[in-house]
Amino acid sequence: MDEKNLTKNPAAGAGETYHRGPVILRGPMIPTSTTSANLLSADPDTDWLHMDPWRVLRIQAEFVDGFGALAELGPAVTVFGSARTAREDPCYEAARRAGELIAQAGFATITGGGPGIMEAANRGAAEAGGVSVGLGIELPHEQGINQWVNLGMSFRYFFVRKTMFVKYASGAIIFPGGFGTMDETFELLTLVQTHKAPSMPIVLFGHQYWDGLMDWLGGTVLSSGNISAPDPGLVTVTDDVEKAVALATSLVAPARVERGPGGRPAKGTPRPSGPTRRESPGRRDGAPSVRLVVVPRYGMMELAPSTITDWPE
Repeated sequence: MDEKNLTKNPAAGAGETYHRGPVILRGPMIPTSTTSANLLSADPDTDWLHMDPWRVLRIQAEFVDGFGALAELGPAVTVFGSARTAREDPCYEAARRAGELIAQAGFATITGGGPGIMEAANRGAAEAGGVSVGLGIELPHEQGINQWVNLGMSFRYFFVRKTMFVKYASGAIIFPGGFGTMDETFELLTLVQTHKAPSMPIVLFGHQYWDGLMDWLGGTVLSSGNISAPDPGLVTVTDDVEKAVALATSLVAPARVERGPGGRPAKGTPRPSGPTRRESPGRRDGAPSVRLVVVPRYGMMELAPSTITDWPE
C-alpha cells in the first residue's frame, strides 16, 4: 500500500481515504495493492486490457485515426443502405449509379464499406474514377471491406464510425435497409434536428419502401407532439437517382481539384478563398427555405436571408 496516497478522515466514518489520481476510495474500496505495484508485477493476467480505462484509449485512437484519414477528404456524400441487397436487385444498380454521379459531381462517396448497397455505391464511385471511402465495422460475421473501396478503415465502435459518416458529409442518400440503416438515419436526423450537426440534404431513395415510415412520422409521431411540424421536412423521398444526387450535393460547390496520392488534393491546388452560398431544398411542408453559407475551415452556417444580402456571389 502506498502510504502517501492514504489520509486520515475521521469525519467520513470509514477510517482512511485512498487517493488514486482523481478517484477517492474509502473503507472496503481501498485496494490492497498500488497502481505502481500492479504495473511492475510479473502477473501474466491480461484482463486489464479489457477494462474501461484501457478501452477509452482505444476509442480515442479510433477517433484520431479516423480524423487523420479523412481530414483532407473534401466534399463528400454519405450513402447508407442494406448489406443484404443482392446485385440483381434494382436498388443495387441505383446505388451504383448514385456513386457514379456523386464522383462526377466532384464529391467523395462514403459508405460502411460492406456488401450490398455499400458495395454498389463504392463500385459506382470507383469506376467513375472518384474517391470511394469505406468505413467498416468489426462484427462476428462481417465480410470485411469491399473491393471497390480505395480509402478504407475498419472500426471497433459503432459510435466512432457514425461520427465519421456525419462529420465529413455534406449530404446523405439512404437506400432501403434494416436496423443498421435505420440507426444511422435516425442518428443523422437527430443531430441535424438538434443542431448538433450542420443542416444537410437527407434523401430517402424509394417511395415504396419509405412512404410508410414518413406517413407514420408525419401522422402518429407528429400528432402525438413528439416531433415538430417542420421536422418531416428534413427528409426528401424520391425514386429518381439523379434527383437524389443533385439534392445531396446541392449545399457545396466543390472545386474541380486534381487529387494526388491518397485521394488528397494535389499540391498547388487552389483552395476557395471566400464563402459560397447555396439555397437549401424547400421543405416538404412548404416552409420557406433557409440560406446556408459554406465557409472554408468553418463548415456550414445557417443564416437568415437578410443577413447575407450584401455577400458577394
